[in-house]
Amino acid sequence: MKSWAVGARLPLLPRLLLVLGAAEGALGAQRRYTPDWPSLDSRPLPDWFDQAKFGVFVHWGVFSVPAWGSEWFWWHWKGEGSPQYQRFMSDNYPPGFSYADFGPLFTARFFDPEGWADLFQAAGAKNIRYGLYHSLFEWFHPLYLLDKKNGFKTQYFVFGKTMPELYELVNRYKPDLIWSDGDWESPDSYWNSTDFLSWLYSDSPVKDEVVVNDRWGFNCSCHHGGYYNCEDKFQPSSLPNHKWEMCTSIDKRSWGYRRTMSISDVASESEIISELVQTVSLGGNYLLNIGPTKDGLIVPIFQERLLAVGKWLSISGEAIYASKPWRVQLEKNESVWYTSKESAVYAIFLNWPENGVLSLKSPKTTSATKVMMLGIQKDLKWSTNPPGGLLIYLPQLPLSALPVEFAWTIKMMGVE
Repeated sequence: MKSWAVGARLPLLPRLLLVLGAAEGALGAQRRYTPDWPSLDSRPLPDWFDQAKFGVFVHWGVFSVPAWGSEWFWWHWKGEGSPQYQRFMSDNYPPGFSYADFGPLFTARFFDPEGWADLFQAAGAKNIRYGLYHSLFEWFHPLYLLDKKNGFKTQYFVFGKTMPELYELVNRYKPDLIWSDGDWESPDSYWNSTDFLSWLYSDSPVKDEVVVNDRWGFNCSCHHGGYYNCEDKFQPSSLPNHKWEMCTSIDKRSWGYRRTMSISDVASESEIISELVQTVSLGGNYLLNIGPTKDGLIVPIFQERLLAVGKWLSISGEAIYASKPWRVQLEKNESVWYTSKESAVYAIFLNWPENGVLSLKSPKTTSATKVMMLGIQKDLKWSTNPPGGLLIYLPQLPLSALPVEFAWTIKMMGVE
């Protein structure tokens, strides 16, 4: 069982996943996929997902009413019987109050979908793709508890609830992405995952464009599916050989909204942008979560963080959207991360050198080498560094006059 501190999620309450992309793209000639992992894993990932790089995760549901602890409120209260959660309920709600009684209080009174879309676009969207989070299991459903008691040798819950629900979600809402979860108690054979994915890839109304993650049974994470989540807040130390995603939350202690959130719980702008840079350099996508209130409001601190990402991407997005990992991802002992696009190589440095000279060891210069900084019009002066690489003479400007406040981007042409 995951703990709430690492961002586990509450099954089957409303939430929305918006993937913010920069390009369109579909698969080529349609082929059929059989319900087995060798066939399903051979499906190419639709291009739009790799090109998007940045997305917004939204956790919003009945847990947003108590807005305390985490989005696993129901489990901690009734599943674990946590004394802290029981005390919270006795202090704030009348005797006999059930989790279902939170439902009428989830009013979404101020929900403004156009306002949300505008905010997400300002956070860095060029095209907005629509996805859905879906939990396979459900803590207290009697059919799930029966299957669990039977050692998952029966599938009453799967065929009575989970699979009909998944097919309905796809046929009715036609999502571009399905973010599966709640898989860790039983194998994919119990969930009938391969049959569903075979239909999804071969016959569903979204078969050409849909993207899925890797949470389809406890044997699947980081091994099978579309792109890999592996685990919440996954950060590999080197370049993986498979498309992956880091999902994380602006509130470091919860995915859903908490009334007790303090500023020390909130990721800073520099932390978020640094994670985005590192993730993309290592070939991943970065999925950043917010938790709206029960009324449908996105609190100002979440708006501020999203807008900071958008401001940075408005200058530096050329090095992020549709980029590819370079032959070197990180300068050793330096806070410099590389990406590439066509003939351009981008070096994103997180710390401004005190002497105003950036030393890069990995690029090999040629007679055609040109160096510039994104957001600055003029080319930068540079020289070869005798031990190897090059020295770049950064603009002699106050940091407040630079195009971004941190994570500055050097664009190099004509380097190897």
